[in-house]
Amino acid sequence: MYDILVYLFENYYTPQACPEADVLAHKLAAAGFEHEDIDEALGWLYGLAQTTEQCVQLAQAPQSNSTRVYTHHEYQSLGSEAIGFISFLESSGVLPAALREILIDRAEATAESPIPLEKLKILALMVLWSQEAEIDHLVLEELLTDDRSRLSH
Repeated sequence: MYDILVYLFENYYTPQACPEADVLAHKLAAAGFEHEDIDEALGWLYGLAQTTEQCVQLAQAPQSNSTRVYTHHEYQSLGSEAIGFISFLESSGVLPAALREILIDRAEATAESPIPLEKLKILALMVLWSQEAEIDHLVLEELLTDDRSRLSH
């Protein structure tokens, strides 16, 4: 699934440039991706769209200096390394509160617990990409630094 998300980021400048799900599935299959991975990635992207829609009100709320407290379940599913990285993105101004919540939701939607940092970085990249957020060059480099060959399909 993660290879497909990176492929989408590299091949489609914006989410609107992506074709509809059925056409995209055919294009991904033609590019050599497995059907199981395609289904998982499309399901994840569908969940991203739904979560984004639900967080619209949070995105419109004025930003404050509040602190996010993670539940025990979130610590178990995300892991301290992922939570630390989310906090880093948030404190550096890259990840506003609404996008943080979307990222947490989408990270918890994966089958991995705790989620490895290199995979969380891909999810963060996709959340930012889906919102067409301006990504600082250094932050983008940080999100893309890990060796993709370590990712399991």
